[in-house]
This record gives sequence, C-alpha cells and structure tokens, in this order.
Amino acid sequence: MKYIKITLLLLWRFWFYILMLTTLLIISPFMLILSAKQSYYSSLWKLVRVWAKVIIYGMGFRLEIEREQELDMEKSYMFCPNHTSLLDPFILMIVSKNPIAFVGKKSLEKIPIFGFFYRRSVIMVDRSNPESRKAVFKRAKERLKKGVSVVIFPEGLVPKENVILSPFKKGAFSLAIEFEIPIVPQTYFDTKRSFSWDIYKGGPRLLRVKQHKFIETENMTQDDIDIVSKKTFNVLYNQLSNDELYMEDTNRPENERGA
Repeated sequence: MKYIKITLLLLWRFWFYILMLTTLLIISPFMLILSAKQSYYSSLWKLVRVWAKVIIYGMGFRLEIEREQELDMEKSYMFCPNHTSLLDPFILMIVSKNPIAFVGKKSLEKIPIFGFFYRRSVIMVDRSNPESRKAVFKRAKERLKKGVSVVIFPEGLVPKENVILSPFKKGAFSLAIEFEIPIVPQTYFDTKRSFSWDIYKGGPRLLRVKQHKFIETENMTQDDIDIVSKKTFNVLYNQLSNDELYMEDTNRPENERGA
C-alpha cells in the first residue's frame, strides 16, 4: 500500500510539470507580446493570474482566502509572505489583482520555456553575487516608481522543513520605507505539507491563506528597518506557530533535512 501511495504521489508531481509546461506553451505567444514592454505589464499580470488558477485548481487544490484588509488597486505595496513551496508564487498571483513584480532567484531561468519568460518579467537575483543583489534594488525601485507592487519573500530562501520561519533579510523593508508603501504580510499555512521540496509527501487539499492588516511605513526612516522587520516576522510567526496542522508537519521526525 505504501509503494502504491508513493507511486501515485510521484505521478501527481509529474502532472504538475506537465500541466505547467503545457499551459505555458499555449499562452506563450501572448506572453511574448505582453512581456515585451513594461507598459503592458498590467495585461501580462491578468494573463498569468489565469494561468496560476489553472495550475492550482488543475492540481486538485482549493483555496480559502481570509483578508483582514483589502488592497487598493490604485496603490503600490510590498508583499511579504512566508516561503515553503513552489506553489507560493502561484497563490500570490491569484490572491492579488494588483500587478506585482517578483524578486526571484536567477537559477530558475534555466528551466526550459519557463526560464525565457522568467527572465523577461522577474527581477532576478544571484544571491552569491553582491553586485547582483545591489542591482535588484535598482530594478525594484524602477518598478515601484511606475506604480507596480513588489513581492520579496523575506526569508530569502525556502527554509528547512523543520523550521517554522527563518530570520528575515532587510531588503524588502528598506524598499518599503524608502517608498513609504504599506507592507502586506501573508501567511501560507498549507503549502509546505501539500507541495514542499520533499517529493514523498503532499497531495491535493485545501490551501489556507491569510492576508493580514497592512503595516504602514509612512514617515519612517531607514533607522526603523529592524522595527518593521520584527513586526512583520512576529505576525507570520505567531500565525504559523499556533496553527495545529502547520506545526504537526513541521515537527515530523523525518524533517531533519536541508532545503
């Protein structure tokens, strides 16, 4: 029975990549056009939101979204979710109608087909290169000046499976303060146990998402980075550490592994 379950799980994982690449091929002509100019970005965002819904629901997931505060379509935001899964960006696309520029790792550009559009639309960072990290902030500032929101997973990378929430890096909070835009903390409770980097666990289920009250940065200075970072961290940590299902998965004995 165990081997049947593992086989079905691996086939389901394989279906994810088939679904992603097939749908990407279908919409690629439109993405090619809409990713050509920054002025088309709002239209590109509408398209990728549809694509994200096909991926999430096509994998058998369902979404339950709780919003303590609604987004204003006329404003820019700094989105700061916890990061545990490849599903996280797709969920964020669905949750937010506001066009968002992602800051993502450079290594993903190597994925066939996906990598081509990834390079054209995402602010890429090579975390091993200090110059690359500096360039990220320059490109993010350009997007913010044009009214586009930005998402930065403040943990930097996906943490180990047995970690509740990794310490935050300061980049997202520095940008939010500089542009005086609200920080939007979002908690993803179920992506780690549903579709983590551990290929031998997971499965279709309800994915709970909570968008918390925004953290305002107006009239703050760079001296307030630690205060804002800690406040955001505490919001997410308190939610995750008090969630029974999240903690049950995090405390599994076999979770002693690298990200």
